[in-house]
Amino acid sequence: MEQRVSLITRGVADLARSREFYERLGWRRSMAKAEGVVFFQTGGMALALYSRNELSKDAKISPEGHSFCGVALAYNTRTREEVDAVIAEAQAAGAKILKPAEEAFWGGYSAYFADPDGFLWEVAWNPSFAMARDGSIRVPD
Repeated sequence: MEQRVSLITRGVADLARSREFYERLGWRRSMAKAEGVVFFQTGGMALALYSRNELSKDAKISPEGHSFCGVALAYNTRTREEVDAVIAEAQAAGAKILKPAEEAFWGGYSAYFADPDGFLWEVAWNPSFAMARDGSIRVPD
């Protein structure tokens, strides 16, 4: 197996509500005519939104259970100040701010918000991660 992630799919309670949330963040849909699933191209990978019930059927698991599953997506910024701007934008789009931006023990600056289904997003500025023009990062060796 190659060391990469191609697509992240989130099982959501209300597909239209979640699509509208991400669109309020300024995200643009890919494959807009696709039915029952919403795709957003995110650099070299994609985020998909899909019905939680349909996703559980596809994976042959129970859709029950809404507790913390130990996963957060991260959005890294180019500057410390951009963390505050992104958190304000997320809040205006309807996100719940879970942790306001603060200095991080690892030398950066970060915050957390939850989307309408409670999925976690970390917004972080990490001075140790070089960011390319396209927004991709490189984790140092």
